[in-house]
Order: sequence, then structure tokens, then C-alpha cells
Amino acid sequence: MVDPGKIFVALFSGINVGGNRIVKMAELRSFFEGLGFSDVATYVQSGNAVFRAKKGDAAALANLLEAAFETKWGFHSRIMVRDLSWFEKLVRENPYPEIAADHTKLHAYVLEREPTADEVARLTEKCTGPERFEIKGDVLYLSAPNGLGKSVFAGLIPRTLKVPGTARNWRSVQALLEMAAHAGEK
Repeated sequence: MVDPGKIFVALFSGINVGGNRIVKMAELRSFFEGLGFSDVATYVQSGNAVFRAKKGDAAALANLLEAAFETKWGFHSRIMVRDLSWFEKLVRENPYPEIAADHTKLHAYVLEREPTADEVARLTEKCTGPERFEIKGDVLYLSAPNGLGKSVFAGLIPRTLKVPGTARNWRSVQALLEMAAHAGEK
């Protein structure tokens, strides 16, 4: 039997934001296919792709994608690559299930690495509004009762935590998990 490969999700930072760094999703799908990946699907314009890779782990794939992306589009986008089991764990370990139904109030930040205790302590000091957060490994879960757009704290996360990452609302998290779980089904 031929190994079909493993399903991954790629989350791009800083594309298609405010009319800048435009990347059409059809072009992004073609980009992945041109690199030899299969079962490629994209979700919304903010740069989310599900794909199957026959070889490589998440870190190696992220490096490959970042280099190829910069060569093709002429600008850098940090890309977080995670596999299907990682996404399943992200959803399963959600510390705020009571707000999961309102996707505008729950966000997951996919972080490049697990923050140190000192980094988390600095962030905790800044969390003085109605928001709550919890970090589990390389995921920061943010409960923002007034929505992300009105959250002062959300704007402080990247520069306070200083761990590269990218955020997705809960609807996107669930949609990407669903897409990954069913990748390749026709």
C-alpha cells in the first residue's frame, strides 16, 4: 500500500490585511500544488490552507513554505504549520467551552513555540480588562467578551508576549479542523 501522506494546516500571517499584501486563494492553492502537495484547500482570504504532504514534519514544511512563498510573492509571511492531530487537540483542550458557540468572542493564537514562564507573567500583568486568556503549549486561547476588534489587550499580545504567532477566531479553527479531517474525501 502506498503511503498517502499526512494532513497539515498552514496559517499565514499578514496577507490580505487591509488591502495589503494581496494573495488570491486560487493562486495560493496552485502554489501548494506546484510544490507537490495534494488535497489542497483554502479557507477564507486571510491565508489558511489544508494540504497533504508525503514527507516532512511541521517545522520543515513551514521553512519550505516560507522560503518558497517569499520567492514567489516578494514579501515574507510567517507561516505556522500544524498537523491534524494538533488541531484536534487545540479544539479538545479549549478552556472556554461556554463561549465556543460565539466565534467572535473566542480566539486561538497559534504560537511559534511555547512561551516561557517569564513571558506569560509579563502578559498576565497586561490583562486588566474583561478578557481572559490561557496558554496550553503553543496555543494561547483568548476570551474577548467584547470581540477582538474592541479588545485593547489583544493588541498588546504580540509585543508583550514576543512569541511569533497568528490568531484565528473559533469559527475558523473549527472550519479548518473540519476541512483537515475530511481532506481528500471526494
